[in-house]
Amino acid sequence: MATSTTGSTVLLPLSHAVQLPIDQVNFVACQVFALLAAIWFRTYLNSSKTSSLIRHVVATLLGLYLALFCFGWYALHFIVQSGISYFIMIVIGVEHMHKYCFVFALGYLTLCQIARVYIFDYGQYSADFSGPMMIITQKITSLAFEIRDGIFCKEETLTPSQRRLAVRRMPSLLEYLSYCCNFMGILAGPLCSYKDYIAFIEGRSYHVKEAEVNGKEDLKYDHKKPSPNAVVVHKVVVCAISLGFYMTATRILPVEYNIDERFQETSSVPTRVIYLYLSLMAARPKYYFAWTLADAINNAAGFGFQGYDKNGDENWDLVSNLNIKNIEFSTSFKMFIDNWNIQTALWLKRVCYERATHSPTARTFLLSAVWHGVYPGYYLTFFTGSLMTLAARNIRSNVRHHFLQSSELKLMYDVMTWIATQVAISYTVAPFVLLSVKPSLQFYSSWYYCLHILCILVLLLMPARARKKERTEKESIAPPPEKVNKAEDNSEYNSHATTNNNSSQREETAWRRPSAPQ
Repeated sequence: MATSTTGSTVLLPLSHAVQLPIDQVNFVACQVFALLAAIWFRTYLNSSKTSSLIRHVVATLLGLYLALFCFGWYALHFIVQSGISYFIMIVIGVEHMHKYCFVFALGYLTLCQIARVYIFDYGQYSADFSGPMMIITQKITSLAFEIRDGIFCKEETLTPSQRRLAVRRMPSLLEYLSYCCNFMGILAGPLCSYKDYIAFIEGRSYHVKEAEVNGKEDLKYDHKKPSPNAVVVHKVVVCAISLGFYMTATRILPVEYNIDERFQETSSVPTRVIYLYLSLMAARPKYYFAWTLADAINNAAGFGFQGYDKNGDENWDLVSNLNIKNIEFSTSFKMFIDNWNIQTALWLKRVCYERATHSPTARTFLLSAVWHGVYPGYYLTFFTGSLMTLAARNIRSNVRHHFLQSSELKLMYDVMTWIATQVAISYTVAPFVLLSVKPSLQFYSSWYYCLHILCILVLLLMPARARKKERTEKESIAPPPEKVNKAEDNSEYNSHATTNNNSSQREETAWRRPSAPQ
C-alpha cells in the first residue's frame, strides 16, 4: 500500500484505517468535497443571479485547488499542458492548429505517463496525476477540432455531429481554463463538449435542451425547472454499492489468480472460464464508482440535463460515462464498448474514426491504447480488441439473420452471444489489469491464444457481408444544414444507440467522407 504522495498527507490516518493508498483516499475525499461544492455552486452561484465571469473563476479555482490537494506540484502539468495548447491555438491559426494541438497534448501526456510508470511507480494501482491529464487531453484535442470545424471548414463538408459541436469563435483564456480544469471534471471527467459546458455556465442549457426535445411537440408536458436531486441521490447510491462490492469482491476474486500455476494445472476448463469472468466482473465496479460519482458531481452542479424523454421525465445523462445494465448484459463486443467509457468512445469517434481516410477501426484502437498509457498490457488488450471487433462484425453479419425467424431462436442467439461476449471481453481485458508483458503473455499462453487464433480464422474464412448501411456510411457526404434533422431522424446507424437515449449521442450518425482533408 502506497503511503507517500506528492499531494496532501492530512488524510494519512484515514488511509491507514481503511487500508487504501493515501492518493486514492485523497481522490475520494476530493470527489466527495466536489459533490458538496457542486450543490453549493448550483444553489448560491446559480446562473440566474451570478455572472458567467464569477462562475468561470470559481469553477476554475476550485478545480485547481482539488488538483493541488491530490497531486501537489504535479498539478502544474495540468497548467503547462493546457497553457501551451492554448498558445498553439492562438499562434498557429485555425487551419492546422488541430494537428499541432493533437500531437502536443497527446505527446505531453505520453511523456508524463512514461515518467510515472517507468521512473517513479511501475505497476502501482493508484490514483495518479496522468489520469486527469487524460481527460484534459481529450478536452484540448476535441476543442481544437471543434474550433477548426466552426471557423475554417465549410458547413456542407461537416457531418451532423461536427456541425452541432462546431465552435464559432476562439474561447478566452478564462473560458478555456474553466473548460479544461473546472472542479466538476478535473479529477475524473467525464469529457463534455465545449458548447455544452459554456451553455451550462451561461445558464442556457435548460432552455436549449427543452427547445431541442420539445420544439415540435407544442410543449406536450408542462415542465417545471428540472431538478437533479433525485438522480444525484440515485447515482450516489450506485457509487456506494459499487465501492462496497469492489472492496470485497476483488479480495475474494483477484485477477492475478488466473495466472497462478497451481490453479492452471488443477482446474478444469469450465472452472477457469467461470473464474476469469467473475474476476474481471469484480474489477469493473472500481470504474462504476469513479465514473458514476463524477457524473453525480456534474449533475449536482446543474450540468448534464439533456431534455425530457417521451414520457416527460427528466434525463440527466448528457455526460454519463457508462450504462451498467447494458455492460453486464451485453450480447456483442460492440454493445459492451458502446456502453463502457461512453464519452471516451465519443472522443475517439469524433477525432479519429470519423476523420480517418483508411483503416478507421485499427487507427481508433491504436489511439485508444496510446491515450490510456504505456503499460504493455494496454497494447495487448487493444490489439486483441481490434481483432475481436472485426471478427465479431463478420460473425454477426453472416450468422445473426438465421436466428431471427422466431422468438425462441432469437432468445437462444441472445444467450449464446451473451456468454461469448462476456468470455471474449474477459479474455481481451485481462492484460489491461495485469499490465506487464510477462503476466499478460503467461495468461494468453495458458489459453493457447485460442481466441486470437479463432478471430484470425474468422477473418480469413468468413467474409464480411456488404451492408447497405455501411455503403451509405462510406459513400455519403453530410447533408446540408437544412436537412440535418431529417437525416438524423431517419438514420439507422448510430454507434451509441444502446446508451441512455442520449440526444447528443443520437446525433453521432456515422457519416464519413473518405477523402476529407483533416
